Amino acid sequence: MRVLVTGGAGFIGSHYVRSLLSGKLEGEGEGTVDVTVFDKLTYAGNRDSLPETHDRLTFVQGDVCDLSLLLEVLPGHDAVVHFAAESHVDRSLDAAADFVRTNVLGTQTVLEAALRTGVARFVHVSTDEVYGTIERGAWTEESPLLPNSPYAASKAGSDLVARSYGRTHGMDLSITRCSNNYGPYQHPEKLIPRFVTNLLEGDRVPVYGDGSNVREWLHVDDHCRAIHLVLRNGRPGRVYNVGSGQDLTNLELTRQILELCGADSSMIEYVTDRKGHDLRYSLDDSRIREELGYEPLMTLDEGLPATVAWYRDNPEWWKAAAYGSRGVSGPA
Repeated sequence: MRVLVTGGAGFIGSHYVRSLLSGKLEGEGEGTVDVTVFDKLTYAGNRDSLPETHDRLTFVQGDVCDLSLLLEVLPGHDAVVHFAAESHVDRSLDAAADFVRTNVLGTQTVLEAALRTGVARFVHVSTDEVYGTIERGAWTEESPLLPNSPYAASKAGSDLVARSYGRTHGMDLSITRCSNNYGPYQHPEKLIPRFVTNLLEGDRVPVYGDGSNVREWLHVDDHCRAIHLVLRNGRPGRVYNVGSGQDLTNLELTRQILELCGADSSMIEYVTDRKGHDLRYSLDDSRIREELGYEPLMTLDEGLPATVAWYRDNPEWWKAAAYGSRGVSGPA
């Protein structure tokens, strides 16, 4: 099988690529998948997150809005897994146009290229943020899309464009919507790596409001296994929520990070809340569990200490990423 991975130098995309190349993912023995990474290498894309060389890895630097380049690259691929997106909520508040361009137009462009070149399978990777906020209970795949930030709105738009290509053109296309990811190689603008790296450098950690916002935390390894299950066995036109069942308030998570880093609550700095800050996310992922046999394997009690240890052991990676990003932004 030959797979094109857009955004494959980003956090989740690179983990998926490394897992494919190692034969770690279910149904793929080592040496059975050829991977093309298509990535613009913006501040959030890092070539160092991928093997420097690999006989089954091809790297193409390109913009997902560049139809002519995609039409050159895509022929001969069996599937596209589309990760490429602008993904940081805080940045979307000040640069919404960038998010609409990459996430909506970029998705449409990749879909159009896949359609014209006869790619057989397409998985569009999305987020639980398209559902908005939920006071109690959990979203199913039939819940309405009620996004509250420019980032979430651009991802909801991309989901609808993907759905339209599946319905109109009969593409074999599935959509995944995941909860908050964490793990190694995540850019230090995101909550967990930002807090860990701040503490490693002796800096305080900024918490929005009173820290009562609730998020569900999913290890990137579990997420990539779920995506691959959908790629291999997901039904055309189907949306699959991917969660973990492990939710915490931002303050609860912050306290766990403080403890793992040998710090105390004096290192917390409470800051003015984000505009339109969603209070709570929660996914009902029974569909992917029942249909495809998905089950998360990494608990937060295991994954969070391992993630902290990775950032402690790899300062050269995250310092280069942070200093190359025009400054890290956004509290929890």
